[in-house]
Amino acid sequence: MDRNEAVSITRIPVDFDRWDDVLALIMRAFASMDGIIDPPSSAHLLTADSLRDKARQETGFVALKGDRIVGCVFALEKVTEFYVGKLAVPPDCQGQGIGRRLMQAVEDLARSRGKAAIELQTRIELTANHAAFARLGFHETERTAHEGYARPTSITMRKPIP
Repeated sequence: MDRNEAVSITRIPVDFDRWDDVLALIMRAFASMDGIIDPPSSAHLLTADSLRDKARQETGFVALKGDRIVGCVFALEKVTEFYVGKLAVPPDCQGQGIGRRLMQAVEDLARSRGKAAIELQTRIELTANHAAFARLGFHETERTAHEGYARPTSITMRKPIP
């Protein structure tokens, strides 16, 4: 892949028809978590149809390099913040600032809607993700456990919107 080719960040349109591509991207991006996080990622439960439904309830953004989808993120609007989920960039595109730009799109959306913050959850085991989100201005607010687990399995992180 040409690292110099421009990447554009686009809000997912109502008539979007590339849900199989988004699903494949998420599965590639989340594959490295298999066998590391417990319980397994909810990404395994996604389908093209469930992503389409997700986009009807949330705001989605895709990163495009030419015609290739190289990133995505979804943001659920809540009363005081946006909850960020399914941020995904495939391994061969990581380290190019795509995730940062997708998160900036969510931050800009939150600011335009007068929200106080954006929030997300990351798994306890994914310490590199904790550090990456901290570099983007997020801080830990709590630790929670998935149903059936006595130990914390997720970290909630929040970034205030100035």
